[in-house]
Amino acid sequence: MTDNETYCRSISAEFAGLSMFSALKKHPLIGAFIKTLSLKDKDNPFAPVTAPLPAWANFTAVFAGCSDGESFSRVLYRLALADVNAFTLAAERGVLDISSFIWKIAVNDLAALSRAAAFDFKRLSGFFSEILQHAGAAAAAARIEAEADFLAGLCRSEDSWTAESFAAFIRENGAGDLACHNLFYILDGELRPAANGDPIRLSDLSGYEEERHLVVSNTLRFLSANAANSPMAKLPAANNILLYGDRGCGKSATVKAVCNEYAGHGLRLVELRKTELASLPAVMKLLSQRGLRFILFIDDLSFESDDNDFMMLKAMLEGGIETKPSNVVIYATSNRRHLVKEPLADRPSSLGDVRAFDTMQEQLSLADRFGLTVIFSAPSQDEYLRIAEFIARKYGVLPENAESARLQQFRDNAVRWERWFNGRSPRTAAQFVEWLAAAEDFPWDVIQ
Repeated sequence: MTDNETYCRSISAEFAGLSMFSALKKHPLIGAFIKTLSLKDKDNPFAPVTAPLPAWANFTAVFAGCSDGESFSRVLYRLALADVNAFTLAAERGVLDISSFIWKIAVNDLAALSRAAAFDFKRLSGFFSEILQHAGAAAAAARIEAEADFLAGLCRSEDSWTAESFAAFIRENGAGDLACHNLFYILDGELRPAANGDPIRLSDLSGYEEERHLVVSNTLRFLSANAANSPMAKLPAANNILLYGDRGCGKSATVKAVCNEYAGHGLRLVELRKTELASLPAVMKLLSQRGLRFILFIDDLSFESDDNDFMMLKAMLEGGIETKPSNVVIYATSNRRHLVKEPLADRPSSLGDVRAFDTMQEQLSLADRFGLTVIFSAPSQDEYLRIAEFIARKYGVLPENAESARLQQFRDNAVRWERWFNGRSPRTAAQFVEWLAAAEDFPWDVIQ
């Protein structure tokens, strides 16, 4: 066995010995890499002489697809940070004990991964060359050598593989998908990252400053109360919020923007759709086991009068025997002030249900269990125009110093648009600007 082969097999053994981070071996890139390191001895008569070719081709194809120009060491570091295991979960919750068995295993695994990350691809090409030259495949050996030299020449990152640095990063950013995404949703009771999460920020919004201030202030209290070193860590300093009002006025956009704004402070948004409300207890249990802070977002919340799903949400908000985890706050939006459709027949009367008033009160009590209700009303015409101008200037549709005639034309057309289409709202203003950006030749005379 040559020195190059011995070196490659030693790195393969580093992966084979992984315990805490053993799931990395199932990743396509690491699996392909291990296969290139584990080829049989060239003198083995049962080993195909061209074995390095498909193994190397598969590895380079997978690497090209997931590296985005990064070095092998950087990709491996990123994969290790994204792994969810007992060590990373404990680090995320801030409950790691450096004298624990979990810590000692993680230290050993990270040391092994650091040695693998420093892999010398020239040694691998040398090993393959020994096999292929022996088989008379000099051209193939030269190709692998050139590609291996390129990988070896990529800038190596200065990532620290110590358990202390890993734990510190994960505590701040979360483990697994939580470290890579801000916005999530629940599907079949599982947490899934939003593939194309809305990147909206507070600076993208105009108007409703007082309403947004309430949401931002409550969110900051939530983050402060759940900080590990805060004396309020066990106090419900933040309220659940119901954002109620007219359609298109920025209720959902406000919640998403607030989450994106403070994602760097360990805040994540998890959307729970109405169809998934039955999984609410399981979702709460899932989030309570993580170390970050979560806004559980229920958009466009409303119930029919015979829909009993609202009872589960009501109990979770307040009144049930199982409390909401301290690292979760619920923000819901609705166009209905009282959330539950209230038929006229449910109104108290001298006929029918002698306890009709109690029935009505039960339906109305859900909205009352949100600590804060923030109302987003349809804007006045002046507010609508200010919002439209803000959006148009932000995206370059309207110059900052537009001539008075052009500004007046913009305003006149904005008014025509809202009267003809969806009424005054920030959403309507955005739709108007989007149309202008794409086609300024709209037949405005048609919608006088």
